[in-house]
Amino acid sequence: MKFYSIFLLIALLSSTAFAEQNRGDARERIEPNGLLYGFGLGIVQEIYKGYDYKVIPLPIIGYRGENFRILGPFVSYDAFQVYDIKLSLQAAPRFQGFDDSDSYIFENMAPRKFSMDAGFGLNYQKSDWKISFSGMYDVLGRSNGFEATANLSRVIRRGPLFFEPKVSVSYLDAKNVNYYYGVKANEVNPYTYQYQGESTVNTAIGISISTPILWGGFTQIAFDYTWFGAGISDSPLVDDDKNLSSRLLFSKFF
Repeated sequence: MKFYSIFLLIALLSSTAFAEQNRGDARERIEPNGLLYGFGLGIVQEIYKGYDYKVIPLPIIGYRGENFRILGPFVSYDAFQVYDIKLSLQAAPRFQGFDDSDSYIFENMAPRKFSMDAGFGLNYQKSDWKISFSGMYDVLGRSNGFEATANLSRVIRRGPLFFEPKVSVSYLDAKNVNYYYGVKANEVNPYTYQYQGESTVNTAIGISISTPILWGGFTQIAFDYTWFGAGISDSPLVDDDKNLSSRLLFSKFF
């Protein structure tokens, strides 16, 4: 789940660029800039005890300019580019959190709230290979935590379909882990014990399948499988050290 907001940000922002690069193949025209609309749907298998999964609907209204993109709560601005390396400033929601109604394991615990992250991204693309790095900080002061993520992927084209397998590594600092997986002394219940979260490293593999030929827009379905580090999996709130997430995205120019 730590990867989810980053993956969704990358998918949403890259989908507009990908769509404009391939619209000529599908519709014999290119629309590099303009207003967009669409929807996203994410399903995340939770690793908290007694909390099966989370469904994340996301209506998309946005705009793509030469350097600036906004799609719902996701924002990216290309600050500058040197050769094939691009630096961007970005903001993205963190679809995490819980309250005591989500599972018995959260009894007596204060809610952990949705937040917004902001930071920077570095992207390098050569031929079909993509390398990206992002550093994101909680700007709403929920956890005051930091996350750094590195991705390596390759685009494989088969007719109108584009397959993109990827591998990812993500570092989360102690503040981030402790907010979402720690248990304070005054929050202990019969099913938990006091736990101070520590920094950890998660790894993931994923694949997305995209096409620009359905309903005159861009469509993508993707799956990500994540292994969580000990700082998270050792928490008394957690009963698994891995999860599966999926997403469906559709966007179209007005």
